[in-house]
Amino acid sequence: MNQSYVAAEEPGEHGPTFTSYPNRDTLLGHLPIRRALPLRQRRTVGPWCFLDRFGPHAFSAGKPMDVPPHPHIGLQTVSWLLEGEVLHTDSLGCEATVRPGGVNVMTAGRGISHAEQTPTHHSGNLNGVQLWIALPDAHRDVEPSFAGIAETPLCELPGGLLRVFAGALAVVRSPAPHFSPLVGADVQVHPGATVEIALDPTFEHGLLVLDGECLLDSQRLDSRALHVTAPGRSGAAFASPSGARLLLIGGPPFAEQILMWWNFVARTPEEIAAARADWETGRRFGEVRGYPKPRLAAPELVRVARPNPLS
Repeated sequence: MNQSYVAAEEPGEHGPTFTSYPNRDTLLGHLPIRRALPLRQRRTVGPWCFLDRFGPHAFSAGKPMDVPPHPHIGLQTVSWLLEGEVLHTDSLGCEATVRPGGVNVMTAGRGISHAEQTPTHHSGNLNGVQLWIALPDAHRDVEPSFAGIAETPLCELPGGLLRVFAGALAVVRSPAPHFSPLVGADVQVHPGATVEIALDPTFEHGLLVLDGECLLDSQRLDSRALHVTAPGRSGAAFASPSGARLLLIGGPPFAEQILMWWNFVARTPEEIAAARADWETGRRFGEVRGYPKPRLAAPELVRVARPNPLS
């Protein structure tokens, strides 16, 4: 079926089945990535509004991750790694290197700037995901903050392992801050095993295969697509013949219309224009100290569409 999305034909035993949305290939600087959110056919999964997949990438020199200082409003950034290291520095003066098993969560609120780069001392590998969470209207102008968590909760399940880096799943809860109901988890399925996980039926969920081959409802999950289940599903059984690892995100369908442009999540074009002007004139977002190269310039603001445009 040559379409931009493909719906599974039969529902699973736990409720509604999934719909698949192929990722889009793009670049983050010189780093090849696959963008899973936002897409024209799918803007959000719960409050999750952005998902980039990068790696696996092996290197011996240079900085494959090297994003100069840039601004954010109205969101949280979440950095989750399978391999390697990423150094975060921001305009609050925070500095933290995230490694596998840990998570960096930056709350932009009314405005913050940060840079992300491969640190000087590294393993020569880079493999992970970058996500954004849209802040609900009641909290989107909070004071900016940063949380670097060295070790997220790990739970051993029959047939696999579960790490929760955002929100809660089953009996596991992440210590990372959040402002709306959600889940962000890394599920590992052992070879020849099945992992069963209870899901909140009020959530919609997104699934992205990170490694190996994984099946849901006896259907193979394409590793180059985001698979989304509708609310109403109370559980999922993930099976793998040779072992797999997958990302699971979710939350109640986000009730607020958002506007995304560049690195901003807002509600009106006027908010975006004001944020861009503040960045270009050196207001609001502060300064990231210690980064050796110039900060990013904002693109020209030609048009902001409604609602929920592509960033």
